[in-house]
Amino acid sequence: HVQLVESGGGLVQAGGALRLSCNVSGYTFSSECMGWFRQVAGKEREGVAASGPDGTTSYAASVKDRFAISRDNAKNTLYLQMNSLHPEDSALYYCARAETVTCGAADVIPNLRSWGQGTQVTVS
Repeated sequence: HVQLVESGGGLVQAGGALRLSCNVSGYTFSSECMGWFRQVAGKEREGVAASGPDGTTSYAASVKDRFAISRDNAKNTLYLQMNSLHPEDSALYYCARAETVTCGAADVIPNLRSWGQGTQVTVS
């Protein structure tokens, strides 16, 4: 049974930071492309970051140099460190498993295989 459970969202002031976590179970986490995407009600989903099984990382232009994705394969956990947050970063953030060889931030949504329930990030 595949499960992805996000945590770490919350309310933060502009310029602040949050760290999202995603605990994964039910499959071999270390060999999969993992990512984060976000969605605002009424808008399309946006791929934010991706982490490949080979250690590569990829970011959307809107978050590059502010966000950092990382993974702890021993703990089956994916992270997203978000710094210098802007009000436009406010969204529901989802952890995702993507079935794709090219594990880029833009590849996550078109190749979604599993995702969690989301965690809300609000930047005031």
